[in-house]
Amino acid sequence: MGRWRPPAEKGTALITREGHARLKAELDELWRVRRPEVVKALAAAAAEGDRSENAEYTYRKKQLGEIDRRVRYLSKRLEVLKVVEAAPADREAVFFGAEVELEDLASGQCHCYRIVGPDETDPARGWISIDAPLARALLKKRIDDEVQVQLPAGPARYLLVDVRYPRD
Repeated sequence: MGRWRPPAEKGTALITREGHARLKAELDELWRVRRPEVVKALAAAAAEGDRSENAEYTYRKKQLGEIDRRVRYLSKRLEVLKVVEAAPADREAVFFGAEVELEDLASGQCHCYRIVGPDETDPARGWISIDAPLARALLKKRIDDEVQVQLPAGPARYLLVDVRYPRD
C-alpha cells in the first residue's frame, strides 16, 4: 500500500481576526523558533556517525518533516483565507462569527456556540465550523426560529434563543 492520500476536503476560506492572528503566530513560532532548534539537534545527531542506527537522527528527521509540512500548509492557507472583520448589517440573523444560544427542544437544555472558520474550531469553547451541519442549518435563521438538523448522533431540533456578535 502506498503513501498516497486523497486530498482533504476544502474548508470555507473564512476566519476571524483572532483566528488569523493565532495561525500567523503559530507559523512564526514554527519557522523562527522550533525549526531552527530541530535543525540544530539534527545536525548534532548527524555528526554522531552511523545514521542508520541513530535513533536521535531518525526522530529529528521525522520531526523536521512534520514541522515543514505544517509550515507549508499554514503558508498556503493564510494566503487564501479571508478575514471577516465586521458584523453583518442584519444583526438579528445568524451569519459567520455569530454567537448563538440554542434550546434543545427534546431535553430543554441550552447550548451556546460561536460560528467560526474550519481552521479555528474548538469544541471545548463551543466554537463550531461554518461547514458543520448545525452551523449550516443555523445560517440566516432569526431568534425564535426552529432548526432541524441531522447530527451524527441523530436528528435534533433546536429553538434559536439569542444571536450576538462578539464586538456588539
